Formats: sequence, structure tokens, C-alpha cells
Amino acid sequence: MKICWDLLFVLYLGVQQHSGGRITVFQTCLPNKGPGALEPREDPNNRSAKDVAHLNPATDFYKRYALECSGYQVAVDLFLLNQQYSDLATISGISKHSGGCIHHFPLFQKTKSQVVDALMNCFKRYLVRKIGFEAVMRIRCTRGLQVHTFHGNFFVRSIDLLSLPNVNPDAGYGMQISYEESLTDVKTVCFQAALLYTNSEGERRIRVHTLCLPVTPSLPELMHAADTEAIIGLLSKMAVDRSLTSNVADAREAFINATIDILNAFKIAQNLPSGQSGQLISSRSLALMPLYILALLKHPAFRVGTSTRLDDRFFAMECMKTLPLDQLMKFIYPEFYNIDVLFYNAQNINANATEDDDDEDLPDVPRLQLSAEYLDSRSIFLMDCGMLIMIYVGLNVAPSILETVFGVKSTSELVDYIYGLPNISSAESSILKRFLNKLNDEKPYNPIIQIIRDTSTAKPQFIERLVDDRSESSLSYYEFLQHIRAQVK
Repeated sequence: MKICWDLLFVLYLGVQQHSGGRITVFQTCLPNKGPGALEPREDPNNRSAKDVAHLNPATDFYKRYALECSGYQVAVDLFLLNQQYSDLATISGISKHSGGCIHHFPLFQKTKSQVVDALMNCFKRYLVRKIGFEAVMRIRCTRGLQVHTFHGNFFVRSIDLLSLPNVNPDAGYGMQISYEESLTDVKTVCFQAALLYTNSEGERRIRVHTLCLPVTPSLPELMHAADTEAIIGLLSKMAVDRSLTSNVADAREAFINATIDILNAFKIAQNLPSGQSGQLISSRSLALMPLYILALLKHPAFRVGTSTRLDDRFFAMECMKTLPLDQLMKFIYPEFYNIDVLFYNAQNINANATEDDDDEDLPDVPRLQLSAEYLDSRSIFLMDCGMLIMIYVGLNVAPSILETVFGVKSTSELVDYIYGLPNISSAESSILKRFLNKLNDEKPYNPIIQIIRDTSTAKPQFIERLVDDRSESSLSYYEFLQHIRAQVK
């Protein structure tokens, strides 16, 4: 099959250059014709190498066309449905610089119902979500501060103005702020984001968000008020830039250095003696930062020593740059639950409740750390990774629970790859679906649900996300803390 992007864009831009809008591209293989033709760059034998190559575009063809599209107020949205390497690092430029979005469905086959369902859910959301056209976003700061770096998919028109041919509620952006003047005599600083856009009915609208924050000269006060998730979100975006301008090894080192610097700063703020102590000391607000940093080091975007396809790694980096913060945190550190409490309380909850009812009477399901030490062969666990939810079924789960939830009498009846929950009329099935609805309430669309039994060949997909544990190429959370403690002065 010969794919020529140059001809496609000449045709589409000729139609849309006077009206703006968006171009939706479904790509299944490497472009191999015309000025945008690409050659395979990935070496499958080097997928686990420490030196990750070819993360930057092979040509500026796609960026140039993206800028031309942006000038005509046209965004290009890319759906990559590839079975082999397709050089996402290069072709993604057409979306990144035109304010478009990128969706990746690796190893796509129409015979895989779960992948087809994922594409259908994603594309349905893509078609029905709100959209803004011909948008520009301006970021203003209090005098003395200035935005010096933006993260996301857009074209920077001037120092504080972003060109967004399309804007949608599923896109996330990040900004880095620099000091231009001293804030010694300032008590508060303000940030304002103003988005001017045209809605789908042709109305020109503006949306303004203003944030006012106190300024303090007290380092301890600053440390205790720190927002760990915001810090991790920005560090992940900065690490993607570092990976592209330098290499992944430098980005990994920067993660560790940032953790050490913050912990050193806290010791100074608290007037603690220098030198190693028996434990790491941190403010409560920053206590989980080393855990999230470890999760980033083990994430497909930044991990080394583990086989990772180049397209998958680059798409993970793209998600780091563009996901809203709440979705990004699940992408970095999934939520992990033992859901036995749901089934034990099923009969005590209103028997007439349906999966569409509110969740006020749902029992509290405590969240667990991502470690295999919490696994129990008699229990059922749920891991929420954002756009994928895994339900792990222990080998010795009670037959009564298996029958009322999965419609089987023993775990041996669960095949290796099962997607979706069966339609069973039972209190246990109903309460599980209500819990899933609660988890999915803020997501753009419902994720794929994968059921994994204890002895399934799909189990490694679940185990690799238990980032608190040691693996062949990475430290456990406890070992990582000891490594950090040894470097904190």
C-alpha cells in the first residue's frame, strides 16, 4: 500500500482553507510515497536499550504542513491504527503543531473486539464532545513573572499567545513561570488564562479563568502548601522535553535530582542538621513525591531495560504533555483497590438500586499501594489505569462470588483474555457496575475492562503496573527511598 500525505493535504487544505475546521486522519502504516515518505528507523533488538534513539522527527515535512494548517485555522487529528512501526515521532508533528489530538491503538486488528470497542468509544467521544474553532489563548501574569515555556499541542504565536485552530475539553496544557523581578514587596500574584473561540453554532465567545495566590517569604510555609500532583504533572512534561532535546537518561537523572533538591530544601527549611539520618524527612504535602517519581521512572515513556516499542514510548510521552492532570495521575500511578468489600456489603445495600443510581450508599473501598504484597488468592482486585481497568481474580475466590459477578463457578472457566463484564442480574454485579460508574464519572468515555485470572497469560500486563515492587531492571519503592536517602545531604 502506498500512502502519500502530500497529495492528501493539498486536496483537503484546498477545500478547508477558507472555512477552517479540522482534518481527521486514520493512519495504519508508515507513509511511503511523496515528500512525506518515511523509512523504518526502529531496531527491535534495541527496544530495551538505555540509549533510546529516534524520538525526534526524521523530517520537518509534517511540522511545516501543520504550521500551514494552523495558518488556515485547520487542526489535524490523528488516529494511528498500526500493527507495525509507523514513526509516530515524525507523523505526530502534523497534530502537535496544528492544535490537533493524537490517538494510538497499537497492534490494531479488526478481529480484536476489545480494540475495536476502544476505537468506537474514543471516536464517538471525538464526534460528540464540545469543540471550539479559531481559538487563541493568552496567559497573563502579575508583573515580575513571565511564562517562558508552554506544554501541549498548539502553535506559539507570540510570547504569551497560543494559536489553537481547535480546542476541546479533553486537552490539557502546562506552563512554566520564571521570575523577571523580585517579589519581595508583593503579597499576592495573579494568573489569568483567556480563551477566545468560536463555538459549533458560530458564536464568538471568551472564557476567562483567574487565579490569585499568596506570596510568602517562608520556605517551610511554601513546602507545606506544595501541590505534589501539579509538581509531578509539570516534571513529566519537562522530562519529555529533556528526552527529545537530550536523551531519556538525562530525563531520568533530572527526576531523581528534582526529588533530592526538594528534600534537601525541606531539611534547610526546617533547620535540620546536615548529613544522613535514619529516614527521609518531608512535608506531608510532598510525602508521595518519591513514589510518583519512581512510577515515572518505570513508565513506558521513560523506562529503560524493559522492551518498549518506539511508537508506544512516544505516544506515552505525548500523553504526558497533553492529558489533563486528573487523567495524567492515573496514567502515571494507577488506582488499586481490593473490591471484596463491595460484594460483602452487596446484600446490605438497597436491593432495588441500579447501576445508574448515585453512589452515596456505596461502601468505602480503601485504595492500596501498587504492590503484590496486597494480593490474596481469595480476593478480587481492581486497577484503574485511566482508559483501561483491570479486574484481577484470585485463584481461590468463593464460587458464589464468581457466579454472581462473572457467571462462572470456578476461575478455570475464565479464559486468558476476557473483556467487559457479563450482564448478570445480581446484587454483586450491580454494586460492581455502580463502583465502576463512580470511577468513570470524570473520564471522557468509558474505558475497556479487562478481566485477568491469577493463572492467565495476561497476568504480566497486570504485574508490570505494580510499580512499588522490584523488577529485573528497576528498584522497589523501599530500595528507591534508600537510594534517595543516601544522596540527601
